[in-house]
Amino acid sequence: MPYVFSSASGGSQKKKAVKDRGTIGVKARKPTYQELKNQCLNQGVLYEDPEFPADESSLFYSDKPAVSFEWKRPKEISSDPKFVIDGASRTDICQGDLGDCWFLAAVASLTLNQKIMAQVVPLEQTFDRNYAGIFHFRFWQYNEWVDIIIDDRLPTFRNRLVFLHSASNNEFWSALLEKAYAKLYGSYESLKGGSTLEAMEDFTGGMGETFDLKEAPPKLYTLIQKALKRGSMLGCSIDITSATETEARTTTGLVKGHAYSVTGLDQVNSRGQPVQLIRVRNPWGQVEWNGPWSDDSPEWKTVDAADYKRLNVISKNDGEFWMEFDDFKKNFDKVEVCNLTPDSLGEDAFHKWEVTVFEGSWTKGCTAGGCRNFQDTFWINPQYKVKLLEADDEQEDGKDECTFIVALMQKNRRKLRKEGAELLTIGFAIYEAENDIDHLPKEFFRFHGSIAKSKTYINIRENAQRFKLPPGDYLIVPTTFQPEMEADFIVRFISEKKAVTLELGDKIGADLPEPPKPTANPQEESQEEKQFRALFQQISGKDMEINAYELQDILSTVFSKQQEMTPDGFDIETCRSIVSLYGRDNAAGLGIDEFKIFWNRMRQWKSAFLSCNHDKSGTVSAHELRTAVKNSGFQLNNQLLQLLVLRYRDPYLQIDFDNFVRCMVRLETSFRLFKSFDTRQTGEVTLDLMQWLYMTMNI
Repeated sequence: MPYVFSSASGGSQKKKAVKDRGTIGVKARKPTYQELKNQCLNQGVLYEDPEFPADESSLFYSDKPAVSFEWKRPKEISSDPKFVIDGASRTDICQGDLGDCWFLAAVASLTLNQKIMAQVVPLEQTFDRNYAGIFHFRFWQYNEWVDIIIDDRLPTFRNRLVFLHSASNNEFWSALLEKAYAKLYGSYESLKGGSTLEAMEDFTGGMGETFDLKEAPPKLYTLIQKALKRGSMLGCSIDITSATETEARTTTGLVKGHAYSVTGLDQVNSRGQPVQLIRVRNPWGQVEWNGPWSDDSPEWKTVDAADYKRLNVISKNDGEFWMEFDDFKKNFDKVEVCNLTPDSLGEDAFHKWEVTVFEGSWTKGCTAGGCRNFQDTFWINPQYKVKLLEADDEQEDGKDECTFIVALMQKNRRKLRKEGAELLTIGFAIYEAENDIDHLPKEFFRFHGSIAKSKTYINIRENAQRFKLPPGDYLIVPTTFQPEMEADFIVRFISEKKAVTLELGDKIGADLPEPPKPTANPQEESQEEKQFRALFQQISGKDMEINAYELQDILSTVFSKQQEMTPDGFDIETCRSIVSLYGRDNAAGLGIDEFKIFWNRMRQWKSAFLSCNHDKSGTVSAHELRTAVKNSGFQLNNQLLQLLVLRYRDPYLQIDFDNFVRCMVRLETSFRLFKSFDTRQTGEVTLDLMQWLYMTMNI
């Protein structure tokens, strides 16, 4: 009888925790910033962060500095330290001896939006009244905001800050922000190298998009102009062709492989002609563009004094400069835009977009199927169904289309760098979905091509792209390029109009055989049934029961000649589990009726196993377990399949017939026990301790 219910784990829904009356497994709540500060003030001590100590473990995990750094508090560095002087601005950001220009470029952009700035950097913090040596900052991390608490001890050399610092020697908000970000990812060294978009998204929770300037959209100037007006954060950079070009300076004063901020856009009249200008900032706080419209260029003499004053052109090597927009497109390779809300930059009207977030993981043998190049495993990747209901309000060329963004982000790779983790190469494909199928099988992808996909597979934290498709049902398949690459991820789906989304493969259920019927009158049995009874009596003896050891002999004998099944025989624990499942009233063995039920089930398991044992090796690969389980009458989600793979596979991600049978018995036992308690068929049960122990010990 089918017994199916949804596990309700898809989408951005958060599972509700069950309150535990005991203390086992309860994670202690961490004290808040204000609680820690009050504690320090009451005790008259300065805060020292135990999670990010003032030693080398917080600095580096592989590189060691040639000199020793001394950790000092701002009051030990300056006689009059200030958190912020005259408001936080982009000129407060000067790069130190750390390759985190990508982070600094994002910080410079952050200062242009004071509302977001105040969210990331609480500006009421001070070194004056109620100072306790403790500060905090807020960052977005994979669909939630986290509060990072630090002490104010900073690495110095000869009484000067080693890393990020302000142009003012007594201003410290930027240095403390960098320390909090280093704590977020484990160390200062973890901040070496990255994408400006990564930090921009951590500051805003926004959606990042990258534009190739060599294939720039025709209205790029207008696009950037609208992005800046909306408070979006922008960065730009010049690509490198080899590692030797990293931070190489061009003859025009620009730096390759270096992250810049876009801080302004304007237009002036020069000799009666309009000139489009863009303002760019180098986070080094020096080294500027020396071409047309640079600080001292003669072009500035051709503009009105009012324009010159309005654009605040100062001949100073502070890292910020103007350049003509056409020169910008010729000299830079890409622009990164982080939209605080993912509004279409090509539209004048403001739209509220709908956002859905899925959390998932790629695991070996279960959901790490790799890209479409690997047809045997591609189908096991997580699958997400999207129903686009309404077309956009404004259409191009009269087409009925829906605008949406798909953004695939891999989680925690920077934090895991010290353990050898690197960014995986990731991408996604979009297919037209089929109705009433919980998880599309291998055959579907063999005969159906994608209708859209990520532009490329790339080793970046987030791979995002904008699409336009007609209303309908679609399937998003996020993947790594190579199979069996493990990582956690989130998929953000953003649409202009409301869409219905769900995770496929999320239902759990079982088609369980009916319980054994009472023994028929032997006189009414068919000839086949009489032969079966005689054979059973011969094996079981006078007690007419087959215990676990007798069952082990039977199974080993029957299957010993079938090399494609289980050449090593059956483990006694498998047989004990079978007797426990099909035996009546805790009997020590199986009667003839129970044995009939078991034997019919065993034939079903054998058929399901052989259908996936393509190479006749006696094992099925872990990624085929989903099919074998389904053919045995069970419907499981990715999390359960992952548990089964971890428990029953061998070191080569293979599962033999003995372990497969044990897995099937355990599943059926679990479903039957749960069903026996779920008398109202609600998918929920309440158990006391005795019932819980009985159920778990009987599985």
